[in-house]
Amino acid sequence: MSIEQHVSDDQKEVRIRVRGRFDFEQHQAFRAAYRETAGTGVRYVVDLSQTEYMDSSALGMLLLLREHAGGEFSDITIAGASEGVRKVLDIANFGRLFRIA
Repeated sequence: MSIEQHVSDDQKEVRIRVRGRFDFEQHQAFRAAYRETAGTGVRYVVDLSQTEYMDSSALGMLLLLREHAGGEFSDITIAGASEGVRKVLDIANFGRLFRIA
C-alpha cells in the first residue's frame, strides 16, 4: 500500500505517509486516510520522505486535505520532501498554504 495513515491515541494528530508515486491513482487512498477524521482541530503531518514523484493532481489532493482541515485555519505540515518533490511544492507556492519541514 502506498498510502499509510496513523492516528494518535488522542485523535489530535494524523500522519499520512505517501510511498512511491503521489499522483491521481492515489486519490481514493489519500482521501480515505483523512476522510473519517475530525478535520478542524486536528494536526496533520503528510510524510513525503518516501515519495519519488508528485504531480499536479497530488497538489490538488493536498488542497482538499487543507479544506477538510479548516482551510486557512488548518494545521498541516508537509515533511521530508525530497529535492524534486520540494521543487514542485515551491513552484506551486505551497509554502504559503502549508508548513513545509
